Amino acid sequence: MLESDDDVPQLSSTTLAALQEFYKEKEDQENQLKNIGAEKESSNLTFDENWQLSQFWYDDDTVHSFVRGIKNSTEPTGKIALISCPTLYNEMKNQADGRQVTLFEYDQRFAIFESDFIPYDYKSPLSIPRELANSFDLVVADPPFLSEECLTKTAVTMKFLSKKKIVLSTGAIMMELAERLLGVTKCNFEPHHKNNLANEFCCFSNFNFDEAIHNK
Repeated sequence: MLESDDDVPQLSSTTLAALQEFYKEKEDQENQLKNIGAEKESSNLTFDENWQLSQFWYDDDTVHSFVRGIKNSTEPTGKIALISCPTLYNEMKNQADGRQVTLFEYDQRFAIFESDFIPYDYKSPLSIPRELANSFDLVVADPPFLSEECLTKTAVTMKFLSKKKIVLSTGAIMMELAERLLGVTKCNFEPHHKNNLANEFCCFSNFNFDEAIHNK
């Protein structure tokens, strides 16, 4: 028995408008990605947080503080690794002043950064190019999950990539484990996010990152 057109479910005007808006936003973002890729620029590229990947972006003041601290902690020819903290990439890249910035990230949307992007899954902490061992002057990481497994495996990657200096951003509840795994201490600087999180976040380093942040 054939169904008539009257039997086919129809979307309400409100639902249809919302659906059209959703597809328009997706199309705009895809066009933005294409333009950025063609122009080799990232200054205006933005991504929505993906909460399923435990992505929570830093607020602007936190990004500026991180970038200032990173620049003051490295030479103009230095190499910087950003692990699971893509929210720092744009600002850091724009102010690199000759520094090499490499993003290690699970989210394939960031592959738009081409040679600056290396696919990374904390569950396989050493599934990265072997030639990168001990090649970064500063490694900054923000493990996506507040779990012993995630921090432990991310720490393996950090130590593999780092020459010496490391900075870790994670929940305060991970302090004891962070100190034990990485020999870091808590900074006075506290990272903040655009969307307020219930968990208290801290910054840890194995050098005086606070001083680097406050130097102009």
